Amino acid sequence: MKFEAIIFDMDGVLVNSEPHYSRIEKENFKLLGLEISDEEHRMFQGSATDHMWRILKKKYGLKQSLEDLVEMTNRMIYPWFESLDTIETMPGVEELISYLQRKKIPLALASSSYPDVIELVLNKTGLKKYFCFTVNSTMVGKSKPAPDIFLLAAEKLKTKPENCMVIEDSTNGIKAAKEAGMYCVAYEGPGSEHQDQSKADRIIGDYSELIPLL
Repeated sequence: MKFEAIIFDMDGVLVNSEPHYSRIEKENFKLLGLEISDEEHRMFQGSATDHMWRILKKKYGLKQSLEDLVEMTNRMIYPWFESLDTIETMPGVEELISYLQRKKIPLALASSSYPDVIELVLNKTGLKKYFCFTVNSTMVGKSKPAPDIFLLAAEKLKTKPENCMVIEDSTNGIKAAKEAGMYCVAYEGPGSEHQDQSKADRIIGDYSELIPLL
C-alpha cells in the first residue's frame, strides 16, 4: 500500500496532552457549577474547544457567550503548556517521523487545538521542522468529527484524500478521517483507552508496526 502523504493528529498521537486538557476542562466545569461525567467528557476528546462548549452551552443553558467559554479554557491551556519544562513525545513517534523523512513522504499536522497551542507544543517537542503544513479547525470553521480539517490538509499537500494516511487516536478524529475518504490508523496510546477506534482501518499499539505499511 503506497501513500503520498501522512497526516498526523497532535494530541494523543504526537504527545500525551489529553490529561492536561482534561484537567483544565474539569476545572472549568467546576467553576461553572456543571456536573459533567467522565463518560460525557470523553465524548469531546479530539474535538476543538468551541465544539465542546457549543454543545454544553445548549444542553445546560449556560448564560455565558460561546466566545467567553472558549476564552475561559484558552486562558488556562496556553500558560499551562508554557509552564512545562518539556513536553515528551509519544514512544517511537520520532523514529517513525525520521523514517518518513528518509522516504521523502511529506507530512502535515491536522489538529483541533488552537494555533498558539499547536505552535507551542511543536516548538517544545522539536517536531515543528518535520511538518510541511499545520492545519487547525479555526482555518475551516468546523471541528472533528467533520472531515474539513483533513480535506484542507490534503489540499495543501497537493494530493487526493484517498492517497493520504491519517494517524489518529480519538473517535471524533477517526470519524473525520474516514469521512474525508482517507486511510486511518488508530494509535492505541495513553489516553485512548475509552475511545472507540473500531472504525479505523488499522489499530496499532506501537509506531514500529507502521513501517511495513510504508
